Amino acid sequence: MSQIIFDDGWTRALRILGISRARIDKAIDKTVAQEARFFQRKIKEGLRRQAPGGQRFKPLSPLTLAVRRFQGFGGSKALIVRGDLRNSIKVRKERPGRYFVGVLKSARGRQGQKLVNVAAVHEFGHGPIVIQVTAAMRGFL
Repeated sequence: MSQIIFDDGWTRALRILGISRARIDKAIDKTVAQEARFFQRKIKEGLRRQAPGGQRFKPLSPLTLAVRRFQGFGGSKALIVRGDLRNSIKVRKERPGRYFVGVLKSARGRQGQKLVNVAAVHEFGHGPIVIQVTAAMRGFL
């Protein structure tokens, strides 16, 4: 089924050039698929470089870094502990000429946790999560 609607002028031009609508649809789908894969690479690169869209993330707080070390994780990159979120960014064909780039609702981390919730929080934000840090907690960390 063709996704492109041509008026009589386009139909005539395609006939003269010997190009079928199916070939045009296929070429458009291929191009959109290439663009989707390009954006997938750019999103992952933005996370890896800590500057998606050229806008740098704020450095993680010393408390966040201490919690990570306590939990056995190294590194200081925002949104990257093990790479589950970054690795879950996929390209999925919705229909000819239409592709989804992002975290699929079915995405799961290595430990089975749903990743789409994490992605939605970072995409749309979330209310504040307030944890009162006591002196004992600071001393422990």
